[in-house]
Amino acid sequence: MQLKQLEVFVQVARLKSFSKAADALYLTQPTISAHISALEAELGTKLVIRSTKEIQLTSTGSVLFGYATQILGLCERAEQDVKTASSDIQGALSVAASTVPSQYLLPRILPHLRKRYPKVFFQIYQGDSSQVAQRIFENGAELGIVGSPVQKAGCVCTPFFSERMVIVTPNTREYRELGGSMTGQVLRSSPFLVREAGSGTRKRSEEFLRGIGIDPRELVLAAQFQSTESILQGVKNGLGISIVSGLAATDYVRMGAILPFDYDSPLLDRQFYLIHHRNRPHSPAAAMLLKELPRFFQGEIMAGGDNEPV
Repeated sequence: MQLKQLEVFVQVARLKSFSKAADALYLTQPTISAHISALEAELGTKLVIRSTKEIQLTSTGSVLFGYATQILGLCERAEQDVKTASSDIQGALSVAASTVPSQYLLPRILPHLRKRYPKVFFQIYQGDSSQVAQRIFENGAELGIVGSPVQKAGCVCTPFFSERMVIVTPNTREYRELGGSMTGQVLRSSPFLVREAGSGTRKRSEEFLRGIGIDPRELVLAAQFQSTESILQGVKNGLGISIVSGLAATDYVRMGAILPFDYDSPLLDRQFYLIHHRNRPHSPAAAMLLKELPRFFQGEIMAGGDNEPV
């Protein structure tokens, strides 16, 4: 099979007409017919049913159509990726990110991007979600990544990745005896570690607590930190419990340093967002990141999280 034959076949199948496919591909109708006939002869089966009204696919034609669209789509993506990889994208790219994206999302993708774009220097600024939006608005960064949507004039906020937050506790007998089941009473009575006001993690945590009938003001606060890593260290060392990014807690849970708890609530799910200024043109490096970042994390989800992007 030749790619041109598959391209002709897909157009015929979509437009249900030899003449319309010929117009779409700037070919003559006899050329379209010749491609289809050659494809049928090679595969030894009828692919289309010709009638006076419109073209219909046979059962074998329907099977080929599914594969053909995938093959042509893959060819198109390969062409785009090769062109992107061969283009001379270079220079400094300033990215403002809130704590979790700057500490746990970007370090996962930047090694891959550096291999493909070795001339790009990534300059990462960290702040809470409101500070990230302000930096974008003031042109202090081209792109922003935050853990909660922000409303600021001129800024476009687009979701690109979702995760499940977790309740984490010290790995002590008191919490092991819960048997993996967290209760509202434990949340109310345990010393609690929180992020600073303005943090997307704190905002979503408080939404979750209110959603299960707990006023955040009822919590027994033990400490407030400006980074998730500090909170995880505090939990590990027995200072209290907290609600944190599931992505951030992964290594601590794997080492047995802390215990993770889920809770039957959709409010523990949250999105991460890309922010850029609506009226400012993107540099080639910024356009690259806007395209690659969603693709990378979608690929991780599809591949199970441990592979190269797909």
